Amino acid sequence: MDEQRTATLDAEGGWRGGERVHGPEPLPEAEEIYRRWLAFLHDEFSRHHAPERRAEIVRDQLYQLYLGRPHGGKPNMSLTSELPLNVQQISLDPNNITLEAEHYPDVQRERFAQNKPLLWFWIMFDRSPIGMNHWLGVRFRCMLGRHLFAHMGRGVRIDHGVELTYGYNLHIEDGAIVRHRSLLDDRAAIRLGAGAVVGTYARIYTHTHDRQQYDRVIFAPTTIGARARVGAHTVVLAGTELGEGEIVGPHGTAQGAV
Repeated sequence: MDEQRTATLDAEGGWRGGERVHGPEPLPEAEEIYRRWLAFLHDEFSRHHAPERRAEIVRDQLYQLYLGRPHGGKPNMSLTSELPLNVQQISLDPNNITLEAEHYPDVQRERFAQNKPLLWFWIMFDRSPIGMNHWLGVRFRCMLGRHLFAHMGRGVRIDHGVELTYGYNLHIEDGAIVRHRSLLDDRAAIRLGAGAVVGTYARIYTHTHDRQQYDRVIFAPTTIGARARVGAHTVVLAGTELGEGEIVGPHGTAQGAV
């Protein structure tokens, strides 16, 4: 790996100001393999934007993560005893699964088609046996974020189990932190300012329902300002604009103008 690419991946994977984020490091030989894998994936998704090709890449990667072998050959569909294995195999291909967001009438079909394989990769990596590898997981999600999000800053940390809706409406600035199991429901734009923190199990929304006509969905962008903090289990409603450094404590609710 050349020096320029290494520096780029370091910035995407959690380095700030040229220094490492503090924490335990993997053994050098493991770190080299991890970085080679992330560089390979970054290159593949940079070169290939067609949904069909991205789906193939993700399918091939998930086959090895889950089944420990490359994709190839046809599964034996005639044996009833192997039906669960068949279900697992074909479900590793993004073409064979449906995400909840695909049912939403506001989804931008073409943009979502490009993102869908990467969203499935995001979900299935977290559920794979290596999904709890924090060092790798943070860097994996930052790498994918550069291909999923409208904007992805440097030194961002996104923890395990974070849920996304579309991905393409997310704007995340430098040094933002999204803690584990939080939801970024980006049906409209979500902006996380530089150094903003979203706590564990927090819910950030950009849609709500008309009080007079509940079946009517209303969309409004939601902003978490620079260095603002959203506490654990807090709900941030559509249209909220948290100012710079503003704090909403745990189990709170931030009400927007909508």
